Amino acid sequence: MADLPDSDNGDKASYAAPALEKGLDILELLAEVGEPLSTRTIAERLQRSKSEIFRMVFVLQQRGYLVREAGTDRLALSRRLFDLGIRSPSGRQLTSVVLPLMERFSEESGQAAHLVVLSRAQTVVLATTSGHLDATVTVRPGYGRPALEANSGRLILAFQPEARRRSLMRDDPAEQARLDRPEIKEALALIVTQGHQIAPSRDILAVTDIACPVIGPAGQAQAAILVPCLQRHGVTTDEKAILTALKACCHEAGLRLAYS
Repeated sequence: MADLPDSDNGDKASYAAPALEKGLDILELLAEVGEPLSTRTIAERLQRSKSEIFRMVFVLQQRGYLVREAGTDRLALSRRLFDLGIRSPSGRQLTSVVLPLMERFSEESGQAAHLVVLSRAQTVVLATTSGHLDATVTVRPGYGRPALEANSGRLILAFQPEARRRSLMRDDPAEQARLDRPEIKEALALIVTQGHQIAPSRDILAVTDIACPVIGPAGQAQAAILVPCLQRHGVTTDEKAILTALKACCHEAGLRLAYS
């Protein structure tokens, strides 16, 4: 902002960019509601005319930020913002360091694995590996859930100082308030004591999540690696062996982050 002229009172003058603001309003609205909306609904919620929203929507579609829901006139966010986030220096570093270790883990164990971070009080899958078992659980990069409703989200939050924990949840005040509930505090404290999380999936039936933190140089969890173990008839999963291998993978990832 150093190139902005000073105003009469010595403060930096601000500039209005109406087109940019409308575009950002649309993106933020769709991110907040978490579901596709029609152009008319977007205009109503933003209290703008349908014609000016239509022009912005057209440009955002052309640039790949919005996609139209099949068979309807409703619009949703594409993966483009997510992809841009991954290509940021921090996202690239985390993925480039951890993904090769995850691939080695999946090759040796056969299990799928997900690299998960927190963003806007939600879990976000940055990368996945599929393993080589004939039946595993994988999700697409970008998949996410409310942090406290996901085992990986609770794990990441558990390995944070209190102030950082609240900062990570500031985009969802209702969920942030849940951090004060005794049962949540107890659950997070137990995860820290164990150093990992093994629990039934909060999203998929017949799946047990095994998750460990990737601890960065500051001693906080930068991410989690989660292994969704599918429960199958007649097949016994050695959860202890998976946990041991996963802990080693996360420990090595943390060391590499510290020296990268």
